[in-house]
Amino acid sequence: MELLNDMALFVEVSKVMSFRKAAENLDMPSSTLSRRISHLEEAIGLRLLHRTTRKVELTEAGHIYFERCKRIVGEAKLAHEQLGEMLSKPSGTLRVSLPVDFGTVFLTSILIEFVQLYPGINFEIDLTPRLVDLVAQNIDVAIRMGNPPDSNLIAHKLMQFRGRLFASPKYLKQHGIPQHPNDLVHHECLSFPNNTRWKLYRSEETVEVKIGARFMLNNVGMTRKLSILGQGILFTPYEVVQDDLNDGLLMPILSEWQGDVLPVYALTETRLLPAKVRVFIDFLRSKLRSSMI
Repeated sequence: MELLNDMALFVEVSKVMSFRKAAENLDMPSSTLSRRISHLEEAIGLRLLHRTTRKVELTEAGHIYFERCKRIVGEAKLAHEQLGEMLSKPSGTLRVSLPVDFGTVFLTSILIEFVQLYPGINFEIDLTPRLVDLVAQNIDVAIRMGNPPDSNLIAHKLMQFRGRLFASPKYLKQHGIPQHPNDLVHHECLSFPNNTRWKLYRSEETVEVKIGARFMLNNVGMTRKLSILGQGILFTPYEVVQDDLNDGLLMPILSEWQGDVLPVYALTETRLLPAKVRVFIDFLRSKLRSSMI
């Protein structure tokens, strides 16, 4: 048991590459942590970590040992959870990385429902569109839109949707209503940077059109606001603008046309998920399933 405990301490140090940070996470003195790792190295007979006053680095043996240990430690933690009540009453801090727009539009109300159902779970949420290093940044799950990255991460599909076209009554009154995707070349379109070609589908027909965009930005909320203010045509999932449509602030155009399927995944480092992560992913799937197409 002592060996397994020391392995768990080594994994925590290796994740953050710092005795001080690992000691803070583990709520134990740095000197005690360093001594335990030294005992582990003596028992193995190999140096696992290079220590300097500025940084900690894994040795070649340390890299090999870390890859094996993190799986063993993860399985041991999971076994302890399954023996107790944590599957029915999971607890702890859940660290989640989310794209800003997806979190705002889709997840805020779902998170409120989740914490009411699982009061023992707290959240630390990192809002960023960039794929984070789950291990180095101690993230339990990252939610990302688009096809999963070519990596060792495990992808759990949550939902998928398609982009559609919308504009404000003010804009359509001034510029007219497009009758075909090819008409978009004569209109102001609101787009993400480096996305000046929109591909649209209708039954077996596909049209790719190069659009003109006075405003190019990577925030769906601001793009939506610009469209409401009459600054251009918006290409986004229906769910993003549903309230605006109900309020008459935006109108659908070219309704029979839609964009590519855009999937959403929850990414984890391993399939052996702690209870808090497992129930969170299952809850998201159940709530977002209605958006699957």
